Order: sequence, then structure tokens, then C-alpha cells
Amino acid sequence: MIGNTAVATATEMQNNFGRYLAILQEGTEIIVTKNGREVGRFIPREATVSYLTDSLTGILSGDTEIKEARKERMKERYAVAD
Repeated sequence: MIGNTAVATATEMQNNFGRYLAILQEGTEIIVTKNGREVGRFIPREATVSYLTDSLTGILSGDTEIKEARKERMKERYAVAD
């Protein structure tokens, strides 16, 4: 276990899923590896909202700019008036 993260091979996850599910429920992230390479992560439910919010930061605030850029492209391509 690294900090608040556990590392498990795919085989360990398959053979001990209940144990890793309990670890996940305690709030620990689990990194799954196969042949020594990371293939996925299990993250606690509470962390998913934060992860999604963080990944969308900046996208929604730029929504107006996207609409303006689309209007400009439409004008250029199809001579659409405002």
C-alpha cells in the first residue's frame, strides 16, 4: 500500500475481490496492474464526484466562447446572419 493507495495485480483482484472491495469501502484507491503495467484504478465513490468536477474545470466556464466560435464558423461557411 502506498499512502492511501493500494496496488494489486489483476490475478490478486480476481482471487481476493471481497478483500479489495472492503479496502475500497474504507476510502483507499486501488491501482490494478497486469504484467507489471497499470491497467486501471478503482476509486472510492466519494472521490468520483471530486474527480469528475476537477476534470471538467474550465470546460463549462468556456461554454460561451464555444458558442461564439460556432456562430463565427456558421457565418463564414453559410453566410448566416446574427
